[in-house]
Amino acid sequence: MDLQLSSRRAVVTGAAGGIGRAAVGALAAEGARVGAVDLDPRVREIPRVREIGGHGVVADLTDADAAAAAVDACARKLGGIDVLVLAAGISGPVGSPLEETSAADWERVFAVNVTGAFLTLRAALPWLRRSEARAVVVVASDSALVATTGMVPYAASKAALLHLARASAVELAPEGIRVNAVCPSIVDTPMSRRDLGMPEGFAGADYPVQTPAEVADQIVLLASPRLRPVSAATWVSDFGMSARSGFPA
Repeated sequence: MDLQLSSRRAVVTGAAGGIGRAAVGALAAEGARVGAVDLDPRVREIPRVREIGGHGVVADLTDADAAAAAVDACARKLGGIDVLVLAAGISGPVGSPLEETSAADWERVFAVNVTGAFLTLRAALPWLRRSEARAVVVVASDSALVATTGMVPYAASKAALLHLARASAVELAPEGIRVNAVCPSIVDTPMSRRDLGMPEGFAGADYPVQTPAEVADQIVLLASPRLRPVSAATWVSDFGMSARSGFPA
């Protein structure tokens, strides 16, 4: 199937590693030109970005002026924006009980995961409006829908991020701007390995784990004009775990 992404112009945040970096590669493989944004300076060195005439920008997306400047820099380099992938995120404290979670940790998680996404989307709107096939894909998490202990800020932020996607989809629908969210369960990224104490990877885990490339495939599909009727979707990829009943049978 031709996903009609050839020559499209995409901007990916959180692009230096993990899901964001995989999304850069997957979009490029479909022929898109990609602008990559991250706080990590290594975003400038992504070979795939340079090969396709893209652009790497270092920016703190929690700052409104920096987010706008990063978006504009990518858009000017690419000649516009058709696809925006909001993949920047942090986990914050893992294993910390609610009463031991500081206000500073709470605020930092929300600043990166929610405010940064809001500021970036807001800055990209003038560019998206000029596109004929505009799509936004938000990387949320299954933690937006289910919860585990010791990660209250992360789960709350991802729930807020998911509803940012849904509310934006409703508001922007008259302009033909689609906004969808992917909600993966555990993904084998450096952040997940660090958070879960699995430095060598998840080969011995007794629970299913997906790869960044598998999430990137979902992102590419939702970004494709072939999915024009799909907006405000919550695309859960958790191996069916959240559908299981707690009934002991």
